[in-house]
Amino acid sequence: MTYLIIKAAVSGVLVMVISEVARRSPGLGGLIASLPLVSLLGIIWLWRDTSDLERIASHAEATFWFVLPSLPMSR
Repeated sequence: MTYLIIKAAVSGVLVMVISEVARRSPGLGGLIASLPLVSLLGIIWLWRDTSDLERIASHAEATFWFVLPSLPMSR
C-alpha cells in the first residue's frame, strides 16, 4: 500500500511542477509537459512491479504508435 501511495505522490508532484512552471512561463511548461516523463515513469513503475522486459517493450512500442498521430498537431 505504501508503494502505491509513493507512486501516486511522485506522479502528482510531476503534474504539480508542470502546472506551476506553466503558470509562470507557458512555453517552458509546455516544453516540460511534452517530454516523455509520463512514459518514463510508466516504464519505471512497470519494471519495478513486474521486471518483465517483454511487457515493457510492448508498452514502449504502443507509446510510439500512439505518439505518431499526435505529431501533426504540433507546430
